[in-house]
Amino acid sequence: MCLMSFYCLISISLSFFIMSFWFIMNDLILFLEWEIVSLNSMAVVMTVLLDWMSLLFMSFVLLISSLVIFYSKEYMSNDININRFIMLVLMFVLSMMMLIISPNLISILLGWDGLGLVSYCLVIYFQNIKSYNAGMLTALSNRIGDVALLLAIAWMLNYGSWNYIFYLEVMKSNFEMQLIGGLVMLAAMTKSAQIPFSSWLPAAMAAPTPVSALVHSSTLVTAGVYLLIRFNFLLVENWLGQLLLLLSGLTMFMAGLGANFEFDLKKIIALSTLSQLGLMMSILSMGYFKLAFFHLLTHALFKALLFMCAGAIIHNMDNCQDIRLMGGLSSEMPLTSTCFNVSNLALCGMPFLAGFYSKDLILEMVSLSFINKFSFFLYFFSTGLTVCYSFRLVYYTMTGTLNCGALNVLNDEGWIMLKGMLGLLFMSIIGGSLLSWMIFPTPVMICLPYYLKYLTLFVCILGGLMGYFMSVVSLYFVNKSFLNYLGSLFLGSMWFMPYISTYGLISFPLKLGKKVIVSFDQGWSEYLGAQNIYFKLMNLSQLNYLLHRNSLKIYLLSFMLWVIFLFILF
Repeated sequence: MCLMSFYCLISISLSFFIMSFWFIMNDLILFLEWEIVSLNSMAVVMTVLLDWMSLLFMSFVLLISSLVIFYSKEYMSNDININRFIMLVLMFVLSMMMLIISPNLISILLGWDGLGLVSYCLVIYFQNIKSYNAGMLTALSNRIGDVALLLAIAWMLNYGSWNYIFYLEVMKSNFEMQLIGGLVMLAAMTKSAQIPFSSWLPAAMAAPTPVSALVHSSTLVTAGVYLLIRFNFLLVENWLGQLLLLLSGLTMFMAGLGANFEFDLKKIIALSTLSQLGLMMSILSMGYFKLAFFHLLTHALFKALLFMCAGAIIHNMDNCQDIRLMGGLSSEMPLTSTCFNVSNLALCGMPFLAGFYSKDLILEMVSLSFINKFSFFLYFFSTGLTVCYSFRLVYYTMTGTLNCGALNVLNDEGWIMLKGMLGLLFMSIIGGSLLSWMIFPTPVMICLPYYLKYLTLFVCILGGLMGYFMSVVSLYFVNKSFLNYLGSLFLGSMWFMPYISTYGLISFPLKLGKKVIVSFDQGWSEYLGAQNIYFKLMNLSQLNYLLHRNSLKIYLLSFMLWVIFLFILF
């Protein structure tokens, strides 16, 4: 089933890629409407929007999911329910397809809720208490966004159609449409894990690694960014864009700081995804939706590769994820280490790899724009933090000797996993230049002062040196962090957001709901309502049954009682 799914998805991906190229060259948009049922004046219509953006995104989603399914053939080979796993992944991809091609809020909600439901099933795939808790946190955090989308659908009843494409121009000046935009922005923030909904993203690492590769690159977390790219008119020159710029900048900063304190391999990469999502959201809030889409695609390529490499390392380390127990992997697993380092450098924005073309362009456009000093600082400092934790990760995993005490046989003999990784390695190298030629066919001159032009490069070099220096003299920094334990705990635990989310935002309403159910639904309403009425009626029906049995004993007994009653009365 793995191979069949792989061949089907990759062939569809190639056809979509060629179609997207044709649509860009000819400036085409295809808007299809299929009337499912018509009853009097009401029509249920299924709408499909095919333009260069949706086709290109679908092509990338299918490419990555096909390689992830191929990779899973070996990674999940010991799982007796591997076909169930593949079916869940295919349902996940299908939900994403539904979301991408929909210009209609109703059909978007189908894909949106499909992503939420299937992601819950995948997070709890390894059935243990940690996975169940992570799945519940993921599901309940995303429900907030689902409710916001439902409210937006209800509010759009005022306009006669749920096809938001028709109203994008009106949305700029109309306050009611800005309210709908605020609800859509809230939904996108929950799905893309922006502050204050960030805690579910690292928790979702309880899912199998192939799922993490798919979720963190092109499906679940990018759904919110993609939705806002479609609604980008709402964010320009109003309070929604300014609020999103602040929150996404803080998310980027918080995730970069947290990753420098983390020792779990998958959580470091998850926090790096959170940082990149903050970058996409922040540049989107400034009105550069094409740049956000460009970075979304390049990020999908190297992030999927990064997770697949991490999965191969964890597989070889007997399911150990602590980077302090790794080391010397470059000599033991050279091919995996090559893929890991290339994807890491692409994440850092190494010149001429995929990440460079989008990140460098984003930071140069930020330097060119009218932006306040705080947001400018968040952009560049977070970029430095990205390089810092990437170099720290490379130092701990690749250099020195293996720190694990037990005997581990490390090798690169997982050929099926390697073939999946090498496909993405090729795309991580050439993907950025290929996409830049496609999306920006006309070159644009970005004229900046000398020091601003080189600021990105300077910040990256400084961040890399800092990450390496902190790792080499790590004992000094560990001692310092123990001296300032509360500060380190605050920065390393995502500014206490997981505790606030679980004990505050989720635990308190659930406990309150339990009290309401016990005291009202199962208490007074049962006593005054259904249950008590049921018992009363049951007793009366039993008495009625006895009277209707025509028993002589009952009639004699009732006659005697009447006689005694009349005797007492008179």
